[in-house]
Amino acid sequence: MAEGAHTQGRERFLADAASRGLEVQLVERLAANSLEEAARILGIQPADIVKSLVVKHQDGTFLFALIPGDRQISWPKLRSLLGVNRLSMPPADVALEATGYERGTITPLGSTTAWPVYADVAIAGRQISMGAGQRGYSAFVDADALTTALGAMVADISDPM
Repeated sequence: MAEGAHTQGRERFLADAASRGLEVQLVERLAANSLEEAARILGIQPADIVKSLVVKHQDGTFLFALIPGDRQISWPKLRSLLGVNRLSMPPADVALEATGYERGTITPLGSTTAWPVYADVAIAGRQISMGAGQRGYSAFVDADALTTALGAMVADISDPM
């Protein structure tokens, strides 16, 4: 992807946050090879980094699942919440097409399509870090303000790793 496309993702992220009245603090950071390394670079715990996962619904649409870095998505819990038998993680190229973001930069903010958002209850009540639409950048945001701004469904959708 060209540099302009990367910058455009960060700009979409910031514009969407601003349009929702959501305060975000964008920080530039060194590249990280793992979530744990990213947490060390940012000076936070892995649980404070929220992964924005793109999930393909059985009807062909998508949704975002916001999961703390020290937890994993619980497929049975999410399927039960949605009342479906099948959900899956799409390949990277499909996630890019669905959101306009590459894996590792994905966020519901500024997604090219406003898919429904489901946030794990474990993120509630805290300051979190998340992808900001461009590699080398993270955003800090109040999780409760984020879920409110996104109209997210907050539920128990994760399990310990």
